[in-house]
Amino acid sequence: MASNVGGIDRTLRVVAGVVLLALGAFGPLGWWGLVGLVPLATGLAGTCPAYALLGLSTCPLARKA
Repeated sequence: MASNVGGIDRTLRVVAGVVLLALGAFGPLGWWGLVGLVPLATGLAGTCPAYALLGLSTCPLARKA
């Protein structure tokens, strides 16, 4: 899969994923905190399957191609 998640988007996804996981582990979310794995994984991988299905991209390099 080609990269379709840009720099700021990747950073926000990783931060959101870590926050959700932390809230699940130490806060009120409990097992629902595992939802944080999705933004964390897509941020680290640099690809988002939902973006690919919708034809979206926040990666400036992917837009030029």
